[in-house]
Amino acid sequence: RWRDLRADHLARGRLDWEALPPAAPFAADEVEAHPFARGLNLVGGRSLHHLLDTTVSEEGSRRLRAWLLGGAPPLDALARRQAVVRDLAPRSLLRARLRLLSAEAARAAAHRWESARLLAWLAREPPRLGRLLAALGLLAAANAALFGGWALGLLPPWWVYTFLAYVFLYVMQGKAYRHLFEQADHLLDSLAPLRAVLLFLERYPLRPEAPLAGLCAPLRAPASAPSRFLGRLNRLLLAATVQRSEPVWIVLNALGPWDLFFMHRLNRFKRALGRLLPAWLEVWTELEAYAALADFAERRPDAVFPEVSAAPGAPLFEAEALAHPLLPAPVPNDLRLERPGEMLLVTGSNMSGKSTFLRTVGVGLALAYAGAPVPARCLRAQPLRLFTCIDVSDSVVDGISYFYAEVRRLKALLGALRAPEGPPLFFLIDEIFRGTNNRERLIGSRSYVRALAGGRGAGLISTHDLELVRLADELPGLRNAHFRETIDAGRMRFAYRLLPGPSPTTNALEIMRMEGLPVE
Repeated sequence: RWRDLRADHLARGRLDWEALPPAAPFAADEVEAHPFARGLNLVGGRSLHHLLDTTVSEEGSRRLRAWLLGGAPPLDALARRQAVVRDLAPRSLLRARLRLLSAEAARAAAHRWESARLLAWLAREPPRLGRLLAALGLLAAANAALFGGWALGLLPPWWVYTFLAYVFLYVMQGKAYRHLFEQADHLLDSLAPLRAVLLFLERYPLRPEAPLAGLCAPLRAPASAPSRFLGRLNRLLLAATVQRSEPVWIVLNALGPWDLFFMHRLNRFKRALGRLLPAWLEVWTELEAYAALADFAERRPDAVFPEVSAAPGAPLFEAEALAHPLLPAPVPNDLRLERPGEMLLVTGSNMSGKSTFLRTVGVGLALAYAGAPVPARCLRAQPLRLFTCIDVSDSVVDGISYFYAEVRRLKALLGALRAPEGPPLFFLIDEIFRGTNNRERLIGSRSYVRALAGGRGAGLISTHDLELVRLADELPGLRNAHFRETIDAGRMRFAYRLLPGPSPTTNALEIMRMEGLPVE
């Protein structure tokens, strides 16, 4: 199993998708409505989440996905995430041991670990048995005193009447304690897969000032340590096993309300565990998500932790040698946008790299806001709301054409740009209005770019319409950039380097000729 984990780690480094476990499922409707999930390939098969997701628990996988899709968190929360990932990144043995024990927990549970059912069971309020236990305890004490007086010849056999009253009351309340052993055994079985993980995290040596120590604090406080509670549960189960031995059970319960006493203790234990277990599982969930990001940091020594700041004068977005983490040999590029209102119009030939560059920028921001390092020489950004219009999907079932789906998406983007609250918008628009004819596309594109200019946001727009580059003379915040190709001995070569200015070349007709299509 250790060897399998190491093979998985290497496969993620090589982007060997066939060797990775299947991607975690997600709700397609939720992704379609998300501001940037679909356009940046963040979830699903061969996605960023698929590459990063080394978690075992359902909650850990969902937490990682929530960070990737959550946009910019508060700066103090982002600083904590980065601190924990930095602390975890060099601790490869800790991460591997955690993953190994977590995998064992999932194997013992016969599926990917999910805590919702256990938490729901603990959340049910058990019956209060204190008064009944006190009454039966007084009767048992009276039985003992009266029996002792009778045995010494000091009292008549009054103990027979109190004992019959005790037995009658105890038997009538049998449903309160009948399943003591089954409940204790079920609780121990439910916690057994977690035992090794919780004890490992409780006992792993950490310096008090380490960020990991703060994260693991709920597991390491003496009053709430898992070892203390698991020991109590073992003792409760041992006491409950008398229900499996009828002679012993009769004697002990005749002397006193043994089963009722330990059922009362078990109910109190369940209440206490119901308060503590969510915090323990939260530590495990977060640590799995952090470990996934730290694994990525180990696999990508070229990645750096971004600087996210809202300080005056900080650039809106600045990246040097930014690369896409899902490409085996990406070509890095630089980008700088100083302030809201700036836009970059990216032109270039087919397959030259426009769409990939837009996705690279968006994925870099998603990684940065998740607390992960980013494949770049440096990345600085402000907290931004990310919105994309990339890879828009039509719907045959709903009768929505590609063009109409794109129009609705661009309308939502414009509404987000004009929203008065929140940080500035960072938008990425790929091949604007490509779902309609040339004349109407040009008119609509010009109008839309003018509407974006000067708003509370900045971003990139890619297009094949070279007529749009003239808008840079009209709109002060708009700059042109392009990707270029060369044709050498009948072969097309792409540099994938972002260059300033509008594209001087096109290649659609040349591609048609190279593939043998008739071109006049």
